Amino acid sequence: MEEIKLYDLIYNTVRQIPYGKVASYGQIAAIVNRCSAQMIGFALAALANSATATDVPWQRVINAAGKISPHGFGVGSGMQRSLLESEGVEFNLENTIDFEKFGWLGRPDLFRHTERKRK
Repeated sequence: MEEIKLYDLIYNTVRQIPYGKVASYGQIAAIVNRCSAQMIGFALAALANSATATDVPWQRVINAAGKISPHGFGVGSGMQRSLLESEGVEFNLENTIDFEKFGWLGRPDLFRHTERKRK
């Protein structure tokens, strides 16, 4: 059985975050169970140079404080906020997203089952 490449595993996990929901970098790392939250950030940053993973909803991954992490010299952060707001995600006055309202609970059991079926 061939092992799935790490970035593909990360992208497959992020693809499961529903429209209008968010997850933290750490949450995705815990589901993937092969890397750190920082590595999730590296993988999502690599999407800027990728033509093959255009369907990955990178904007739905935020930091554990419920905020958008700065990236792209600020341009990417504004784009991320705009994309999230277009999905109905709301920011409070501190520019924070409420995980209770918009957080994705995650389904690692479903994800692992889906990956087995694809093989």
